[in-house]
Amino acid sequence: MPHPPQIAVSALSFSKNKILVRELGQDFQNPRFNTTGRTLSEPELLDMLQGADAAIVGTEPITETLLAQLPQLKFLSKYGVGMDNIDLDACKKHNIAVGWTGGVNKTAVAEMTLAFMISLCRNLFLTSQQLKTGIWNKNGGVQLGGKTVGIIGAGYIGQELIRLLAPFHCRILINDIIDQSEYIALVGATAVSKDVLFRESDIVTIHTPLTPETHHLITADTMALMKPTAFLINTARGRIVDLNSLKIALKNGIIAGAALDTYEHEPPTDFELFQLPNLICTPHIGGNSVEAVLAMGRCAIGHLREYFNFVSLST
Repeated sequence: MPHPPQIAVSALSFSKNKILVRELGQDFQNPRFNTTGRTLSEPELLDMLQGADAAIVGTEPITETLLAQLPQLKFLSKYGVGMDNIDLDACKKHNIAVGWTGGVNKTAVAEMTLAFMISLCRNLFLTSQQLKTGIWNKNGGVQLGGKTVGIIGAGYIGQELIRLLAPFHCRILINDIIDQSEYIALVGATAVSKDVLFRESDIVTIHTPLTPETHHLITADTMALMKPTAFLINTARGRIVDLNSLKIALKNGIIAGAALDTYEHEPPTDFELFQLPNLICTPHIGGNSVEAVLAMGRCAIGHLREYFNFVSLST
């Protein structure tokens, strides 16, 4: 490449992180960053990526329409772990390589999932909210210890969650499209069908990528299989759960409660759902611990260095 590679960073939390901005600048001249304070629209993303040889992208959609208008772009480095926003077939068609590292934020997401489990079981969120309005509710819920936890997707995050759950001596049910029999035997879990998992679990937690097969995996029908005392947790991808069906289930006591960190559209706008007392909702921060942000950003920088055969100047 005759000129120094031009790097554009559309990933918002990377662009806001002073440490990552500095470290990227150690190897690449004058990278461009998303300074809007929000996720870029497609026209804004197109404008930002024009003339770039490579880009660090987050959750913004990378489509065929977009890539067809970026003839200079040769490399995408993924900030984060979900690949559902990137049209990989389009990347191949336009000879754009993609750098990605799985599991880089697994501890952050697994810790948050565990926090959701404890908060739901012990009634922490509801009683805290009520106390702020003067209601003294002494309902302390149930213990997490010994409960049956159903995990859909035992990949990086699912396995990290199982590690964190070890002291609680839960019964672990696993459903995965990949043969995990060796791992399941190692940790003393049980492989089951989805129907059995929904019926027998006290907590159902989702850790799959978003694919055509997992889109609206959780519907009114699946929640109808669950115990009325059960909880649902989604820290994976928002479109895995049919949120309208979840709202109906929570309002009608089909399940006892839920916790969401991701949504079908972000930021979400269904405030009727958010105001339900048996729902904990957070703004897609599962992978946004300080440590995870740095780890994701450094992996993204590392892929750029490898692609352009750089060696960090800081080493």
